[in-house]
Amino acid sequence: MEKKLTKYAYQSTTVFISYFKKMKGTMRQRGKVDYIDSTISAAGALIAMLVVSFIVFHLGHPMAIAPLGASCILVFGAHKGLLSQPRHVIGGHLLSTTCAIIILDLLGKSVFSLVFVLAFVLFLMALTETMHPPAAASALVAINNEVTWEFLLPIVFGALVIVFISTIYNNAFRARQYPTHWF
Repeated sequence: MEKKLTKYAYQSTTVFISYFKKMKGTMRQRGKVDYIDSTISAAGALIAMLVVSFIVFHLGHPMAIAPLGASCILVFGAHKGLLSQPRHVIGGHLLSTTCAIIILDLLGKSVFSLVFVLAFVLFLMALTETMHPPAAASALVAINNEVTWEFLLPIVFGALVIVFISTIYNNAFRARQYPTHWF
C-alpha cells in the first residue's frame, strides 16, 4: 500500500511540475524597433480612423470607434499578420456583431449574455476562420450598449473602409503589402 501511495505521489508531483513549467515561457527575443515603419503605420491608422470616426459619428454610433480603432492597430501595425487580413477583419466584425444583436434580442443585456457572446463568437470565428479579436469587442459593445440592427451598418462599413484605406495606403510603400491574401 505504501508503495502505491509513493508511486501516486510521484506521478502527481510530476504532472504538477510539468503543468507549471508551461507557464515559464521561453526567452523573449528583443527585436529592433523600426521607427520609420511604425511612423508609417501610425499615419495610416490616423487616416483610416479619421474617416471611420466621421462615419460612425454621422451614423450615430460613436461607441463603434473602440473596436474599429483596435482593428486599425492590427491592420496598419501588423499588416502582414493573419488576423489583419480582409477576411478576418470584415468577416469577424460582421459575424460577431450579428451574433451579438441576435443574442441581445434573445437574452437581453446581462452578465451572462456578455460572457456568452464572447465565448460564442470566439467559437464561430475559429470555425469560420475569421478570427479577429477587435471583432469580439464589437460584440461586447453591441450587448453592453443594447444596440439595434442599425449598429451593424457602422461596424461593417467601418471594417470595409479600414480594409480599403489599408489596401491603398500600405501598397503605396515599396516595403509594404496589404493584403497578403483576401480569402
